[in-house]
Amino acid sequence: MSTLTQNPPAIAPALQKLYFVRFGFAIVWAVLIALTASTLGPVSIALLVLYPLFDVGAAVVDHRASRATRPGPLLLVNMALSLLTAVALGVAVTSGVPAVLVVWGVWAVTAGAVQLAVAISRLRMGGQWPMILSGGISTLAGTGFILMSGGSSASLTGVAGYATLGGIFFLLSAIRLRRIAKAGAK
Repeated sequence: MSTLTQNPPAIAPALQKLYFVRFGFAIVWAVLIALTASTLGPVSIALLVLYPLFDVGAAVVDHRASRATRPGPLLLVNMALSLLTAVALGVAVTSGVPAVLVVWGVWAVTAGAVQLAVAISRLRMGGQWPMILSGGISTLAGTGFILMSGGSSASLTGVAGYATLGGIFFLLSAIRLRRIAKAGAK
């Protein structure tokens, strides 16, 4: 039996805090990218590269909080994918919005699959259904971004909606984990 199933509340407070921070970041980022999405300027480029770098940092915090649990290797994969995405976005911005959407889409598909796997591995802990839904939706949204990249109206506004929805899923999971943490403290 894993440590996660023996003591599910032990990791819940750390993940709860992390998920609240991820929610706040996603919402602020989405607003800022929506305001600057009309062109690939210095601010929108910086925001595009920042998002996966923030994901790397969040995965590091998650990995440290869940050392004794099974998702460790998956979180390392997530860190690598997000770091590669930040670099790829830095290159893609030189080719325009369609290239950015392809990179973002590939990242959404792969990171969504990893998120789905991590959430499934934590299912017994509770509070993970929003993360399962988010991972599944991310893979679908990523495919959508890739398909959008070929259209004549390729736009970055969709990534703002993607981040907002992801943030909402983090908020829902944080609220559910708060209940688990409180139950464990009793």
